Amino acid sequence: MTTLYRARWVLPRPSELIEDGAVAVRGAEIVAVGAGDEVAARFPGARVAEFGAAVILPGLVNCHTHLELTAMRGFLEPEEGNFFAWLKKLTLARTFRMSEEDLYVSAAWGAVEAARAGITCVGDACSMATHSMRALRDVGLRGVVYQEVFGPDARLAHEQFVRLREQVEGLRGGETELVTLGISPHAPYTVSAPLIRLVADYARTENLPLMMHAAESHDENLLLLEGRGIFADSLRERGIEWSAPGVSTIQYLARLGLLDTHALLAHCVRADASDIETLRASGAGVAHCPKSNAKLGHGRAPFAAFLDAGLKVGLGSDSVGSNNTCDLLEEARFATLLSRAACDTRADGRTLDASDALRAATEGGALALNIAGTTGRLTEGAPADLVVVALDGAHQLPTYDPARTLVFSSNGRDVLLTMVAGREIFRDGRVQTVDEDALRAHLRDLARRLSHDSTERE
Repeated sequence: MTTLYRARWVLPRPSELIEDGAVAVRGAEIVAVGAGDEVAARFPGARVAEFGAAVILPGLVNCHTHLELTAMRGFLEPEEGNFFAWLKKLTLARTFRMSEEDLYVSAAWGAVEAARAGITCVGDACSMATHSMRALRDVGLRGVVYQEVFGPDARLAHEQFVRLREQVEGLRGGETELVTLGISPHAPYTVSAPLIRLVADYARTENLPLMMHAAESHDENLLLLEGRGIFADSLRERGIEWSAPGVSTIQYLARLGLLDTHALLAHCVRADASDIETLRASGAGVAHCPKSNAKLGHGRAPFAAFLDAGLKVGLGSDSVGSNNTCDLLEEARFATLLSRAACDTRADGRTLDASDALRAATEGGALALNIAGTTGRLTEGAPADLVVVALDGAHQLPTYDPARTLVFSSNGRDVLLTMVAGREIFRDGRVQTVDEDALRAHLRDLARRLSHDSTERE
């Protein structure tokens, strides 16, 4: 059965616009995109879903998040001025106060939030990938789930790598056509150089996607360049030796062979022109997370320079523990406005515009995740990952240009439909695939327990 999804506008790509358009879907595949009447004439017996004053666009790609931390929304606020304390509180709560079912529910609620906001694909980094993989399968999202590995002590590198390899072998059975597994050495301050090398070699040998937090903060810079700062102090207190390489994070990772894996690097706030050229030459992708970077006080990544260099750059929300919302339309707006506020211009002197931001939120994210061709565009023969966004709200009218209205006036609450591989997973105000009420009740109970435990410890 073919279904025609019709709306006032269709954006197959951010720079393309079809007025009174339609997308025809049969099974999991897009079979036509074009003017509504022309597509309807090709499929005379098709079922029609008419959305009126709305826009149909490719599903949004959130290329860096931590779904298992959804329960931390607002919980970490007291430590937001101190990144090290923020990380410590997060780690303690996740490790000692959340059961395996809690982690699943937290991830599932994050996937529900994503689906409601028009996100069809995520790049999710997590401490226990099994819960995130299950959550994505249940909700129906597409995604790459990166199993994290930690270990700053070089003396334990082989032991920690063996544990990671065993985890990966156990997780492979949970992969599906939509949900694939990757690995993530967490960050330069939590993973030793020998362990980074081992993980990078493993990713190449097994053809595993690899993601890493990199060049995120001033303290990370101090550690890499001078062996000083809060991360260096923490390593010394634990008896872990650290010899500063005296180069930026990007150059350090290049030396260790990590960039040869076509890795996805999250943040890259502290990336200069030389680093950007190294990223370009290696084919590494960047997950640009402007709201999280700003909230944690880390600064602003050079988004325009990334685009000018031709990097594979997508948008990421990071966890809602540092962002508070998983909303790619809001992220696109913030990325654009932050760049303009800093007078960050493209090489030709123009400021970033709505099409730049939408491209990063769709096909740019797919490129960064190394799944281009699977999602990110509305084209005949492609998987039917799409979203319908209403453009008739009081906060959106009048609409002169749908791309600009999407970026500068809209947010995830304007989404009417989210589809992944031809399956309607969000429609009529509810996620269709899971029991939202049961998840909400469990999450509220978990929040009470986390709050109670935190108060008792204080």
